[in-house]
Amino acid sequence: MLRADGRKPNELRPVLVTPGYNKYAEGSVLIECGDTRVLCSASVEERVPPHVQTGGWVTAEYSMLPRANRERSSRDISKLKLSPRSAEIQRLIGRSLRSVVDLNDLGQRQITVDCDVLQGDGGTRTASVTGGLMALALACRKLVRDGVIGKMPMKTFVAGVSAGIVEGEPMLDLCYSEDSRAAVDFNCVMTGSGEIVELQATGEKRPFSLSEQEQLLLLCRKGIEELIAIQKSIVGVL
Repeated sequence: MLRADGRKPNELRPVLVTPGYNKYAEGSVLIECGDTRVLCSASVEERVPPHVQTGGWVTAEYSMLPRANRERSSRDISKLKLSPRSAEIQRLIGRSLRSVVDLNDLGQRQITVDCDVLQGDGGTRTASVTGGLMALALACRKLVRDGVIGKMPMKTFVAGVSAGIVEGEPMLDLCYSEDSRAAVDFNCVMTGSGEIVELQATGEKRPFSLSEQEQLLLLCRKGIEELIAIQKSIVGVL
């Protein structure tokens, strides 16, 4: 079944990555997945949070611009007023990025990856993970190049993609019009070696079977392999 944008069920949306989009950040990319656009900027600070006793830390912040979607949303003014959705997503991004970093190799410093959604058409959290990894890798490469750290602290790549069951058919990388109709919603984050970092699966309109879950997982694995190939083309070998 062809979709509204002409894709096959197992096809990603077109992905465009612009590295160095923010000239002030140590690492940055603008990632475009179809009509979803996220600016990911990695900033290095020579400090760590109080709970970090040894090594460094990687964290993330996520926010949508007020008119990133079809209707205006309130601006996230501070962490105290962060929407529950944004708070949950930025924790997901932070966990995903930390899963592939040797924090001891960072030394006593923190890298914050800001993921700002300029335009949302589904899959903003997974695009943030995929773009955030590239921004983080570019920042780490700069630290190595400047002699601040001795080697790349990143162990492998990590990327995320969505899938779902729409009108009875499993589909990869849902845009908003598909996501809003999906009976089952599925988000997956995987490493470059195919290990799972996080699964978020929800029966939005009905329960789903183990067989259906496996179909969605295999779709996501295919998509993530393609996304990691794009990451490698941008940041090179880790």
